[in-house]
Amino acid sequence: MSLLDWWRKPAVPLDESLQQRLAALPPPAPPAACNLRGQRWVVVDVETTGLDLQRDEVLAIGAVVIEDGAIDFSQQFEQTFLHTKPCAGPSVLFHGLGPSALAAGREPAEVLVEFLEFVGDSPLLAFHAPFDQRMLARAFKQHLGHRWEASLIDVAELAPLLLPDIGLRGAGLDQWAERFGLQAGERHHAAADALVTAELMLILLSHARRQGLDSPQHLLERLGQWRRRQLAPGL
Repeated sequence: MSLLDWWRKPAVPLDESLQQRLAALPPPAPPAACNLRGQRWVVVDVETTGLDLQRDEVLAIGAVVIEDGAIDFSQQFEQTFLHTKPCAGPSVLFHGLGPSALAAGREPAEVLVEFLEFVGDSPLLAFHAPFDQRMLARAFKQHLGHRWEASLIDVAELAPLLLPDIGLRGAGLDQWAERFGLQAGERHHAAADALVTAELMLILLSHARRQGLDSPQHLLERLGQWRRRQLAPGL
């Protein structure tokens, strides 16, 4: 299936240049058989107007890259969506994205295409990934008429899988960050949260290698087995 087959009519017609850029994007890639260190990972975080998956909207996207076993600070993504309607509420105040910041944002369609180009065919990671995935999928449908097929790997699942003895199953990013002494300049800010998640992921990748999980494919296979055990009755 090509990217053009996934289109639905967006709220605002896309200009030709955005359509061409969408058509040139690579399809999502399967888990790679390369070693964990050689994989390029994109760690993403979204800030939203709230936690309602049906009604709330994306305000900002932040992403950083892990490559060659380290965070590559030359590859970062941080963009705020243009919102002309008032977005007042506790979530907006919590994230520090007031009316002036949102009014100075960029057109969501342009930001989303640029984000897809930044990601390429790299696997995506997020903490509590199902929320980020659902919110991004809604944004793609709304602003691009695009059915987003990518899957996000949940760092909140990888952490207890690889470090079961720490006893933080079900814990939030703040608790994991505190456990390892990770700090960010602005927590609950998309780019800062993505950075803390990436730092945690580096620790997890180190433990994965020690456990003999030497490729993204092996890591995801182990994650799938772990999920099935959690769902098994009596376990």
